[in-house]
Amino acid sequence: MAETTRETVIRCEGVWKIFGDMPRDALDAVLTQRMSKEEIRDRYDCIVGVRDASFSVARGEIFCIMGLSGSGKSTLIRHINRLIEPTAGSILIEGEDVNALSARDLRRLRAEKIGMVFQNMALMPHRTVLENVGFSQEVRGHDLRERNSNALRAIEAVDLKGWENKYPDELSGGMQQRVGLARAIAADPTILLMDEPFSALDPLIRRQLQEKFMTLSAEMKKTTLFITHDLDEAIRIGDRIAIMKDGILVQIGTPEEIVTNPADDYVAEFVAGISKLDLVSAGKIMEPIDAFLQRRGNSDIADWPEAHPGQSLDDLLNLSISTQHPVVVKIDGNPIGIVTKNTLLRGIKGEFSPRTNLPG
Repeated sequence: MAETTRETVIRCEGVWKIFGDMPRDALDAVLTQRMSKEEIRDRYDCIVGVRDASFSVARGEIFCIMGLSGSGKSTLIRHINRLIEPTAGSILIEGEDVNALSARDLRRLRAEKIGMVFQNMALMPHRTVLENVGFSQEVRGHDLRERNSNALRAIEAVDLKGWENKYPDELSGGMQQRVGLARAIAADPTILLMDEPFSALDPLIRRQLQEKFMTLSAEMKKTTLFITHDLDEAIRIGDRIAIMKDGILVQIGTPEEIVTNPADDYVAEFVAGISKLDLVSAGKIMEPIDAFLQRRGNSDIADWPEAHPGQSLDDLLNLSISTQHPVVVKIDGNPIGIVTKNTLLRGIKGEFSPRTNLPG
């Protein structure tokens, strides 16, 4: 996704979070003396949870923040609706400075613009599915008819129609998670904050809920921050991924960029086992058409198989099996690149060259 082509909904600039009794002193020491996380812990008895995090999320984008336990990803996401106060830095929601909001305006932001989905849904056992989904609107004073109408619409959206009068203990874990998602979208928020919502589920149910979430996100055009420790999940659902370690955003990029061009050894370890067949595109591995024709002469490419730059290695493999010719990559009918069998094999092995990137 080209972030610049869409309106920015969330922007974080230089966000720091230091836990402890002396956060400002600890921050000054980090900035002026370049103290490490361990030195700050030992000298000030403070923990650096988030370190100078900057990123922005476009309208309708699914932005995944992933990292191991303790990396700071859950701490970072809780700054968006100010469940956690930053030690330094700014958080803007549609241009509005979250840190500057009064208590009343902060409640309005949380109620009207942001929905949250957690791993533990904390459904109220004494309330039905309908009542659980409509609870946040009840707190805001919506009348019964309005909140039930909104709740029923959300329940249907997550494929739980017919279950609205059941209680949480009558539902499976996956169904309870759908109730949590319905509760988050019932008031039609601008932003969804999702903190490992599917991590406790069985693999099959987890995949089904990922698919349901992606469908809903596309249909409802929700801007989403999605926290996960699972790179496969991040790659599957994310438009872009931010990889976090020790409170630092190590790399931000599209799934393809993260896998094919890891920023350091830490990221490279994460992506080492990821299959590239469905992830890497023709535009990433192709040789520019001019360079190919100059090397091979004016070959007649009219009858060669065709692909567009976004097609995957898996697609290219299927095209290549049935022909001895290379694959011609085209945009709007114009040839821009060539994928030979050798180029395809190198791509499958994870060997990429900067010269194969699309212009611009």
